[in-house]
Amino acid sequence: MGFPVHRLRRLREREGFRRMVRETRLSVDNLIYPLFVVPGKGVRQEISTMPGNYHLSIDNLVLEAEETSRLGIPAILLFGIPEHKDEVGSEAYSEDGIVQKALRAIKSALGPGLIVITDVCLCEYTDHGHCGVIREEHIDNDATLPLLAQMARSHAEAGADMVAPSDMMDGRIQAIREELDKNNFSHVPIMSYAAKYASAFYGPFRQAALSTPKFGDRRSHQMDPANADEAMREISLDLREGADIVMVKPALSYLDIIYRAKQEFGVPLAAYNVSGEYSMVKAAGRMGWLDEERVMLEVLCSIRRAGADLILTYFAKEAAKLLGK
Repeated sequence: MGFPVHRLRRLREREGFRRMVRETRLSVDNLIYPLFVVPGKGVRQEISTMPGNYHLSIDNLVLEAEETSRLGIPAILLFGIPEHKDEVGSEAYSEDGIVQKALRAIKSALGPGLIVITDVCLCEYTDHGHCGVIREEHIDNDATLPLLAQMARSHAEAGADMVAPSDMMDGRIQAIREELDKNNFSHVPIMSYAAKYASAFYGPFRQAALSTPKFGDRRSHQMDPANADEAMREISLDLREGADIVMVKPALSYLDIIYRAKQEFGVPLAAYNVSGEYSMVKAAGRMGWLDEERVMLEVLCSIRRAGADLILTYFAKEAAKLLGK
C-alpha cells in the first residue's frame, strides 16, 4: 500500500479538529472545591503548605462560596477547625459547631443553588488527632460509629446537601444511612471515602486541618497503598451499606484504582486530587520548572480519563476560570 493511508496526525493539525475528536471532556461540572472554616471574624489566612488556599472565618467563607458559585463550580466540601477539641470530638456534632454555623450562613446567603458537602470525621475535632474514640491507644471502631452518625445528622439538620464520611471505620456508611433515614433525611446522599489510602500525599493537609495525630498513625484504618483488590471490596461494601457516590483518595498515584472501580461498579465515582498532589505542582510552578496551568489541566484530565465523574481539587477555582474561557 506504500505510505500508510491512515495518518492520525490529520486530526491533530488544528485546534478545531482536536476539539471535535477529543475523547475526554473536562468541565467545571466535574469539580468540587474543598474549603477550610475556622472560628473568628475577618480571618483569611493563607495555608503556607497549600498556596492559594486559606483558613476562612465564616464571613469570608460565605464570600468564597459566592465566588465559587459565580464560577459555575457546582459544589464545595467543608472542613471545620473547631475552637475547642476534646477526646471524643464533641464539637463535631454540636448544634453550634463550626461547620454547623457555617452551613447555616452559606445557605442563608446563597440559598439552594450551591451544593454544600461536609466532611464527616472526628480527626479535626479530637485532642489526640485520630479519627475515632481511643481505647488504650487504639481506635474503637464500633464506639466511633454512633458519633459519626450523630455528626452527619447534625450537618443535615444545619443544611448540608450531602455528607462525606472520610474516617474509614468499618460499617460507618450503614450507621450514617440509618441515622439520616430515621430522622427524615432520607433525601441526603452520602459520598463515601470508600478507598482511602494511608498516603504520604496528605502531608500539607495536616497543617490545613490541624489534624496531625499526637501518637501513632492512620495505617490501622486507611488502606495499604499496595492493595488494589481490597479497594474493590471496600467500595462494594460501602455501596451495599447505602453509599450514593464512592471516592478514591488520593488520585494520581491511584489512577489504576479509579479506572478499575469505574469498570467494575459503574456508579458515580469521585477522586480526590489531594493536598500533596496540589502542592507539588504549585511548588514546581513557582520555581519555573514547569508550566503550572498546563500541568494542572493535564492532571485533572488524567483523573477524568481514568473514570472519575467528580474531582475534588484545590485547583477548582483556577481550573474553572480556564475552562470557562
